[in-house]
Amino acid sequence: MAASLPFAVLISGRGSNMLALARAAADGTIAGRIAVVIGDRADAAGLAAARHFGVAARALAPAHGADRAQYGRALHEALAASGAEFVALAGFMRILDPEFVARWRGRLVNIHPSLLPAWPGLHTHRRVLEAGERSHGCTVHFVTEALDAGPPIIQARLTVAPGDTEQTLSARVQRLEHRIYPQAVGWYATGRLALVDGAATLDGRPLGSPVIEEDA
Repeated sequence: MAASLPFAVLISGRGSNMLALARAAADGTIAGRIAVVIGDRADAAGLAAARHFGVAARALAPAHGADRAQYGRALHEALAASGAEFVALAGFMRILDPEFVARWRGRLVNIHPSLLPAWPGLHTHRRVLEAGERSHGCTVHFVTEALDAGPPIIQARLTVAPGDTEQTLSARVQRLEHRIYPQAVGWYATGRLALVDGAATLDGRPLGSPVIEEDA
């Protein structure tokens, strides 16, 4: 692994987690640099935000009529051309095809706004509130072919407040995302984190459960 890890960030929207990773790389929290930010929509606001931060960014929307596998191949080619050795999904709203996931296995992570395995999929904050849950948070995990089901690495937890709305809960969880995602990518960049035999390992030891960070 290179001393300074070149990695890519994939986005679909504002890219707030991408900016958290960019800032962490700039201040040395992550021993690496963002080689490219790729958005699956030309109007993704995070592309302009990345360029403003001085990071290379480009849109790669699916070609008309392209299926998931064709898009995965185009995405792989774009990442390979950038020199990226690791990929972080940051609000990337496209399901990746199995061939792409296999090519990047162990070098592909995602952050999800729930305490997985609870609440995979979309609208997690709304569903947590509707269910009356008292604990919520976010999870960084390795990506596998099964949606939101890859080995978890680190979670941050908070207590749902009586007055929380979907919007306030989203904002509170997002602050935790911005804390733990750079931490996890930083572990990978220094060789501490790996995927071994289907399990996340930290400092050479399998993580039987994710590292837990509590909201301050």
